[in-house]
Amino acid sequence: MKKFHRGHENKNMERRERKTNIFQGDGVRSYFDPKFGVTAYKVLPGEHFVTGSKDAMLVTVLGSCVSACIRDPITGVGGMNHFMFPEIAEEAWSEVGAARRYGNYLMERLINDILKQGGKRDRLEVKIFGGANVIKSSFHIGDDNVNFVREYLHKEKMNIESEDVGKTYPRRVHYFPTTGKAYRLFLRRSDDSSIFNEELRMRKKKEIVHEEAGGIELFDEDV
Repeated sequence: MKKFHRGHENKNMERRERKTNIFQGDGVRSYFDPKFGVTAYKVLPGEHFVTGSKDAMLVTVLGSCVSACIRDPITGVGGMNHFMFPEIAEEAWSEVGAARRYGNYLMERLINDILKQGGKRDRLEVKIFGGANVIKSSFHIGDDNVNFVREYLHKEKMNIESEDVGKTYPRRVHYFPTTGKAYRLFLRRSDDSSIFNEELRMRKKKEIVHEEAGGIELFDEDV
């Protein structure tokens, strides 16, 4: 029987840990979150992030955009995406920069990257967030995004475990892929259009108090 030095085992574990992070976007933005005691990764519009790290938290801010949070509870691998519009023709996917804004592209990329890391389609747990109509307009992009993701998941025979969608306020979402724990904070803002046009421009926000519901912990904090 071949023997391995423990140091080699540790190095191999580190390599596997590094391989579990899959990111598509304009550059990984991470920081240490003292409240949760973990490394937080920001997921901006047009991006998705997949990880199997127990010390990773995925964070995004949503106006009319939608994020799907998907994981395999057995492997602990999961991730989050952030799309701006429902769908784009598949023949346009070759222009990745444009395709990244659309739900059908980012949903497929997120699911496939989880499967590449050992996830199984029939075990995947799904939570969806966002789709607020943050400005008064005849174009209800938030509703369109929510309807799209529900229909997409139905066609893929993937059940939605819980959701927090619609309404008129933007949200901040914190998601732990290895446990499936999700936290949502409604945000009140002085300028609705700024959230609509720039989904993640961080400004001073006041918290709105809500109770826990639907498998998603709704929390308050000082910001």
